[in-house]
Amino acid sequence: MEDNLPYETPLPTNHKLSDEKDKDPEVDPLVYRAMIGSLMYLTASPPDIMFSVCLCARYQANPRESHLKAVKRIFRYLKGKPRLGLWYPVEGGLDLTAYADADFGGCPINRKSTSSGAQLLGSRLISWQCKKQQLVLLSTCEAEYISGSSYCAQILWIQ
Repeated sequence: MEDNLPYETPLPTNHKLSDEKDKDPEVDPLVYRAMIGSLMYLTASPPDIMFSVCLCARYQANPRESHLKAVKRIFRYLKGKPRLGLWYPVEGGLDLTAYADADFGGCPINRKSTSSGAQLLGSRLISWQCKKQQLVLLSTCEAEYISGSSYCAQILWIQ
């Protein structure tokens, strides 16, 4: 992959990975898991790849060629952003701020929503999450409410 050009984004907009077994050949699960593991390690510094890596990590049990292409795209994205990461300045306040969001039925396989959020101490990012919600929800409002309550609990724990 050294000769490949980098991408501007980890995954294309509205990219949907799926479990379609008929059209997509299988790939070596050990190689796929090793690639996902190294990317999971990297999510500690550049949080912009967190969603893409977690999306690809869902398919570790039975990876397909399309999943491997998505993982390789993340590596190519990282190739073009060698200095992208988190910076923690010395100055700044200690106000704890949190942001949360959710999509409604974003997973095409089981229609579960995805929650994401970030917590900042002053201007420094200290924690972030992106995970599939456990239930199939009935509305966007319900997805947002569950996401918000989950991150309120996270903030109370941090405090």
